[in-house]
Amino acid sequence: MSSVHHHTVDEIPVVSCPPCPPLRAIIARVAVSLATAVVVPAALFTTTVLTFGVAAAMVVALTWMVGATAWRWATRRPVSGLLLLTLGMLTLKTCIALATGNTYIYFVQPVFVDATVALVFLTSLWSATPVVARLAPDFYPIDASLAARPAVRGLFRRLTLMWGIVILVKGGITLWLLESLSTVHFVVIKGSVIITLTLATVAATVVWAALVGRSEGLLGRVSARDGLDDLLDRTRL
Repeated sequence: MSSVHHHTVDEIPVVSCPPCPPLRAIIARVAVSLATAVVVPAALFTTTVLTFGVAAAMVVALTWMVGATAWRWATRRPVSGLLLLTLGMLTLKTCIALATGNTYIYFVQPVFVDATVALVFLTSLWSATPVVARLAPDFYPIDASLAARPAVRGLFRRLTLMWGIVILVKGGITLWLLESLSTVHFVVIKGSVIITLTLATVAATVVWAALVGRSEGLLGRVSARDGLDDLLDRTRL
């Protein structure tokens, strides 16, 4: 009887689950990605426009993006999809603007890009993997079983819908400001408005995801010291 019991216990498979990352580690990763791809380029562009003009600002912003991406590759740090997407779009519009000498093209291109990206987000809702589901692994370790959970699938769809609408609104605001203001005023006001809208949407995303993550047991705990070390590590570009 005891031997049968011992044999049965030995045959029970042991499933090891990866440790759940703490919320502060996820927020640190999102903050670094957002600062690198959105906040810093916008701040550099605005400052350079006011000092040296539009052409110099385009070169400075693109140089930052190329340098940040190259540095992360060279140091074997993860390069997020957001960073690569921003680099690709910035390179394209900068090359076109410098080749044509038309700065209006540089500023109006994001309107069409936003419309296209918003369309991609919204149409992906009819697919098995909406856009947010494809970007989420940049910020949280997700496998097939986790992505198949009903709560997680619902979160991805709701976030994809929210971001699709926000990106569409962002494009509309950009076009309205471009047609209403001078170049300098457009750059200053558009930068502050769009960054505020983006940060608010990111905050809503993190809070929404954290609520679902807590209910699904997907967020681990961490000490204050560990969280600080993780933040410092991720902020080293």
